[in-house]
Amino acid sequence: MELFATKGYEATTVDEIAAAAGVARRTFFRHFRSKEEAIFPDHDDTLIRAEAVLNAAPPHEHPLDTVCRGIKEVMRMYAARPEISVARYKLTREVPTLREAEIASVARYERLFTRYLLGHFDEHAHDDDANDDPLLAEVAASAVVTAHNHVLRRWLRAGGQGDVEAQLDHAFAIVRKTFGTGIGAGRTTAAPKPAAPATVSTQGEVLVTVARTDAPLDEVMRTIEQALKER
Repeated sequence: MELFATKGYEATTVDEIAAAAGVARRTFFRHFRSKEEAIFPDHDDTLIRAEAVLNAAPPHEHPLDTVCRGIKEVMRMYAARPEISVARYKLTREVPTLREAEIASVARYERLFTRYLLGHFDEHAHDDDANDDPLLAEVAASAVVTAHNHVLRRWLRAGGQGDVEAQLDHAFAIVRKTFGTGIGAGRTTAAPKPAAPATVSTQGEVLVTVARTDAPLDEVMRTIEQALKER
């Protein structure tokens, strides 16, 4: 990063990077295929850590919450060395090839989270058109990544200052509220219990219906309509 700052990215050679690091050119290429790849040395490991979060998720954690915890590994990567992250952010804005590499890394996280969410849909929530599941999974995964990147960019533009964890939690709460419906709240495969039948009070014009909190809305509405017809 010091070389890029003093000489410019294009003018800096791999030989100069290797010399500054005190290693041979051959050693450099054992770790990186190019100087572009050396700018993002930790995304592969971070992707592995994010996937490990998904695989070790508690049984009753909402899948969207799991994905949000997974992508926090990316934020922790950047927050570990704020000064390097800020310099890298500025460099990425200036060099198109680095921007393309960053976009490719973002796409890898989105694919990981999409596959995960698609495996945790509530099969009873989309009886009308289950074909919407892949769409919802991809949109929800993209929303999580977009929310993370929005907070990350704002933090980097502020020089790596501020409570980024709190900002992330606020952004994730918005995503969770918007996209949480239809994605299973747990990982059990047993079918949910049917909604309890509606009961009608005998005092005044009050209809009381009882239903499970995880019952689909259309099922609840059918229960209410049936109870009204029976009055």
